[in-house]
Amino acid sequence: MAGAPNGGAELFFERMTIALAQRGQTVLPLVRTNEARTGRLVAAGLRPQELRFGGPLDIFTRPALARTLKSFKTDIAVAWMSRAAAKLPRGSWVNVGRLGGYYDLKYFRSCDHLVGNTRGIVNWIAAQKKWPRENIHYLPNFVEDFADALPAPRESLGVPEDAPMMLGLGRLHAVKGFDTLIRAAALMPDVYCLIAGEGPERRRLDSLIAELRVQDRVKLLGWRTDTGALLKAADIFVSSSRHEPLGNMVLEAFAAQTPVLATKSEGPAEIIRDGADGMLVAVDNPAALAAAARAMLADVRLRVKLALAARQRYAGEFARDIVVSDWLALLSKIAR
Repeated sequence: MAGAPNGGAELFFERMTIALAQRGQTVLPLVRTNEARTGRLVAAGLRPQELRFGGPLDIFTRPALARTLKSFKTDIAVAWMSRAAAKLPRGSWVNVGRLGGYYDLKYFRSCDHLVGNTRGIVNWIAAQKKWPRENIHYLPNFVEDFADALPAPRESLGVPEDAPMMLGLGRLHAVKGFDTLIRAAALMPDVYCLIAGEGPERRRLDSLIAELRVQDRVKLLGWRTDTGALLKAADIFVSSSRHEPLGNMVLEAFAAQTPVLATKSEGPAEIIRDGADGMLVAVDNPAALAAAARAMLADVRLRVKLALAARQRYAGEFARDIVVSDWLALLSKIAR
């Protein structure tokens, strides 16, 4: 795995690698140099090896991978997203490419099997007709179970105890549509809106908050590690993304039993059953987002209904044991 330190796909790589080892698999994580990630894997009892995983001029990673995979007596090598797949050599082992988005399939040419974490991605891969349909598989992500998480104290967040509160989570990037969420919040003068995350849009979002004069109610919390506590403190979770191949944050809200309102980007539109376990609105429409949020915040019974159904979805489809068992079944099936 060669991705960034704290992206959703990269953090899921860590969770999945650790979970497979805990289920009795002999796992060797091969990762791009990152002290924090390597430290977490070591703390979990694994012995990761760091490789460069550089760009097109990196001529060292592929042969290093080949040597390592051979000496490890690898049965199956799983490449996590494009950069890792592009460096993956062929050998006596089976190559699997895991896609968490609509990536250029040229990077996965050395892969025998492909795994998509949404049915939409799987169908998109199949439409390219470059792999046999039986070699393309759907396996969703799992997220941490937040059932027992305690709510973050509202006082520590600068939110009155009795104020309606909505929460956004994710990297501060244009694709996440946090500007839409902030504009929606500006239309709801009694509602607090908190956004946890960091990224290149921080300055622009700060400027938008000041322009709309909502500094007292809309707060950028920065990078946080207490996701479960924040979700438990919120009345609703809002995913405002313009594009979202899956949306781990939606699954985390399901796990925390927090009602979800999301735009109809790719992943949330597939996951959420509109009106049953969440609410969906059009992308890039602050007025629609505000109207749906108002309706949810005004209706306790609706929020309870959505939250309970979402929690059932999590327990039945996106819990750790279920997803890991499905991965193990696939790996057992395709091993040579």
